[in-house]
Amino acid sequence: MFAAVVDVRDDINGLVSGYAKECVMSGLEMSPSPSDSTNPDLDWSQVRETVMMLNLATAQIAGTLKEGDESVSSLADAFTTMAGNVETAHLAAEELPDSAEKNTIIKNCEGVLGEMQHAIMAFQFYDKLNQRLSHVSSSLNVLANLVSDPTKLYNPYEWRGLQKKIQSKYTVESERMMFEYILKGKSVEEALALTKEANKSVGPVDDDVELF
Repeated sequence: MFAAVVDVRDDINGLVSGYAKECVMSGLEMSPSPSDSTNPDLDWSQVRETVMMLNLATAQIAGTLKEGDESVSSLADAFTTMAGNVETAHLAAEELPDSAEKNTIIKNCEGVLGEMQHAIMAFQFYDKLNQRLSHVSSSLNVLANLVSDPTKLYNPYEWRGLQKKIQSKYTVESERMMFEYILKGKSVEEALALTKEANKSVGPVDDDVELF
């Protein structure tokens, strides 16, 4: 139990902080020129404005990941300490002479450890959430790079390559289904509803708590 908590904590800390830094560096380098939308001239470009908005979205995701990393890291550290203390109390109780008090201590320790198992599942869900946000941020970066390159912008093969690259990053089935529905022309609301319905029909799957 204690080792599982430490493993999940290390996964979260490493993945989120590393990817948040990557998002900021890769996203904000693409379009250093300021926006001219408030004072357009002959050089004004909707492509440049689009790239800047994509960079903004990427930066916001990176900031959210960093803030989440700090909060979850503190929680994980406290949780790890608590798990270790409960393990110690449980082992100490095992050495006591048989008595009602010993049984009560052991029972309570086991109850707390059982609840901690549910908390570990919550940490795993956060890891999955981070994974999905990372995919979104990565997709925005790739899209911004394509849109900002005139040699690629109007090339359908480049767009198909972009779609395949984005699709290849998905490791969760619900993400793949969402991708397919959107490419088939479904609205965001329709894609969400269809994906939710499909998940209900297949029941729980292992990648619901998938870790990197």
